[in-house]
Amino acid sequence: MKKVMQTIAMLGLLVGAHPAMADGALQDILSSGVLKVGTTGDWNPMTMKDPATNTYTGYDIDVMTQMAEDLGVEVEFVPTDWKTLVNGVVAGKYHLTGSASVSPARAKAAGYSDSYFSLATVPLTLSKNAARFQDWGDIDKPDVTVAATLGTTQEQQVKDFFPNAKHQIVEAPARDFQEVLSGRADVHITSNVEAYKLVEQYPEMMVVPVATPKARTPIAMLLPQTDQVWINYVNTWIKLQQERGFFDALGTKWKLSN
Repeated sequence: MKKVMQTIAMLGLLVGAHPAMADGALQDILSSGVLKVGTTGDWNPMTMKDPATNTYTGYDIDVMTQMAEDLGVEVEFVPTDWKTLVNGVVAGKYHLTGSASVSPARAKAAGYSDSYFSLATVPLTLSKNAARFQDWGDIDKPDVTVAATLGTTQEQQVKDFFPNAKHQIVEAPARDFQEVLSGRADVHITSNVEAYKLVEQYPEMMVVPVATPKARTPIAMLLPQTDQVWINYVNTWIKLQQERGFFDALGTKWKLSN
């Protein structure tokens, strides 16, 4: 009996450590009047932070602003980075995240909403390297350095796609494309969503004209894994907005390449 009571006490402490999880995220949102969203602010055009004003813009920001409006609450964007994105939702720092690639590794610790968009991986390099890099095989060589950002799905992809190349893994707030711009890496890989935005922003960069993009992947929101009430609400909201054309309209607004 003593052990049972100790176990119950320990569970009580765990629940108390994360008050947002005690009655479920949905109840916490409605009671507090605030929807807390974890976002990185470094993924154009999904989430972009303006350091001068400490504000965010992007596809994800529009999605979460609309969700908060439909809930009848305010939205609060909580800064996070890719390596702590899952930990933040597990620890109750935010109720859900913006868009994240669906991966088995993340799904071990956190839940996912239904997907509402998909992306694929493409490589980028400097335009002056156009003759050197024409397809995936040109990159997987010992004299090529490929960059990725710590905690992203691309971190594992560079190891899987290019076992013979050198890997340059950088930690936020540094970004993989900056390694290419600076000459510290020859290539980096990213989603097709971000790739064409980067080329617009940095004309000296180009998307390698690969025959086919790799790793077609759905994206979704990360949520507390055991909070089925909250997961059900978010999935219902996503389905309704899909039927109303909300996501299609946002895709047009932000010129997403899908």
